[in-house]
Amino acid sequence: MNNHTSNHPAADSSDVEALESEVSMPEAGLTEPPPIETHRLTIPSLDTEINAYLAIPQGDGPFPAVVVLQEIFGVNTHIRDVTERFAKEGYVAIAPALYHRLAPGFETGYTEENIELGREYKQKTNADDLLTDVQAAINYVKALPHVKPNAIGCIGFCFGGHVAYLAATLSDIKATASFYGAGITTWCPGYELPTVSRSTQISGTIHAFFGIEDQSIPQDQVDQIERELQYHSIPHKIFRYPNAGHGFFCDQRGSYNEKAAKDSWDKVLSLFRETLK
Repeated sequence: MNNHTSNHPAADSSDVEALESEVSMPEAGLTEPPPIETHRLTIPSLDTEINAYLAIPQGDGPFPAVVVLQEIFGVNTHIRDVTERFAKEGYVAIAPALYHRLAPGFETGYTEENIELGREYKQKTNADDLLTDVQAAINYVKALPHVKPNAIGCIGFCFGGHVAYLAATLSDIKATASFYGAGITTWCPGYELPTVSRSTQISGTIHAFFGIEDQSIPQDQVDQIERELQYHSIPHKIFRYPNAGHGFFCDQRGSYNEKAAKDSWDKVLSLFRETLK
């Protein structure tokens, strides 16, 4: 895969209710991937409860954990699939519903009408609530007996890529993968200063993935993110994919780019393997 990678030596030198559960098994005759167990949950989050989707590997563990953060389309089939993919790789993965305070149970597809509705909800979010709900997901998985409590990562896509950048400032997050998070340099939910201004608070490693053809994230904004991470000596890598637009990782969107998606997935697994396992 030909992609532009920025790797700065200075920066990285070198009571819960189970609403539904099921077990996913490999096809007959195959040993990969291993079986997983999935659950739809409600988890406590400060003054409320939020929905979440949980996927866990079979076995005693202990396993590292990953918080999976949704696009503007809710915890839909794509986000559940990503959550399950992590479980098949040996991670306990949880996807909290980031719109639960605004629209409980919301999930949708990728039509123009869906995009407008998802953006409407996004604009009503608040960084404090978002971080509270991400922390609630972290607290839930940390309490599971088969999870390594000091080995938790985060990944987000689209709106979730922006929230992942915010979540990277949480002390429990050791590694973050942020996919095409729009508005990081220009906006922060509920605040005047943009999210990039919080870069100095990131304590773990962050890798960010962008499509060069992404019309919602100009390359000068990617450059600004890169400069901020470098300036604050945050361990990081920036990956820029030619011929890839917004949403290139999602195989349910017209912008899906198979080569970029495969390469970036391999890089995410490498990041989490090096920092969490």
